[in-house]
Amino acid sequence: MYSLEDLLHLMNRLRDPQYGCPWDIKQTYASIVPHTLEEAYEVADAIERGDFDHLQGELGDLLFQVVYYSQLAREEGRFEFAGVVDSITRKLIRRHPHVFPTGDLYAPLDIPQLSEEQVKERWEQIKAEERAEKASAPEQLSLLDDVPTALPSLSRAAKLQKRASQVGFDWPAALPVVDNVREELDEVLEAMADNDSVAIADEVGDLLFAAVNLARHLKVDPETALRGANAKFERRFRFIEQALRDTHRPIEDCTLEELDALWGEAKRQEKNMSSCG
Repeated sequence: MYSLEDLLHLMNRLRDPQYGCPWDIKQTYASIVPHTLEEAYEVADAIERGDFDHLQGELGDLLFQVVYYSQLAREEGRFEFAGVVDSITRKLIRRHPHVFPTGDLYAPLDIPQLSEEQVKERWEQIKAEERAEKASAPEQLSLLDDVPTALPSLSRAAKLQKRASQVGFDWPAALPVVDNVREELDEVLEAMADNDSVAIADEVGDLLFAAVNLARHLKVDPETALRGANAKFERRFRFIEQALRDTHRPIEDCTLEELDALWGEAKRQEKNMSSCG
């Protein structure tokens, strides 16, 4: 089987100025980012669908993105792939003192075990120390530093809220958050009544942010939940399309009531299949 060294050699050949691939030669850090995001989502999609036959390939595609960035950095004299491996290994050793108390990766595993809550608390403490070390101006250090702006908006909202909750800026339980969601919905309705498009967009954003907060309090990942809702919508809409094909009726000729009735049938069939399963 090919090894990681073979993959690094392949990447070097692809970027060879004289004999490499024209497409690969012209790529930059920025031009690869969309591909990286796409590959990460394809990994998540394979896992969510339980498609483990293709997961290996999807993980390979994602690994190749890391190799690609490392090749670009090596060409510029910034760092190499070995440096990427070294930095993540050092970081994980540092962030797991309950597993590597001496900092020795190969030390015997004869240490007292911590609870999951203690591990999380220590993890956040170590990350806070790392943020302080990175800060160019310590007096301007924020809990919200290093929350990537490129994260999907739902995931970033949840991460911002989680960070703020570390200092007590949070609702004490889920029910008050439900009240907040209702308040934000009322504000959307007020903006709609005023026909103020700018205010409507602003209030809808607040409503989505409140919904993410509710998901977080209910221990639900909002990004995963919405992907599930998207998949459910797609599944049911495809059911409608197929049902209409079976009766040779164009979907454009159907009334909303007819489409809604088919939607209800799709829901009933799913419920029946779920109860049988």
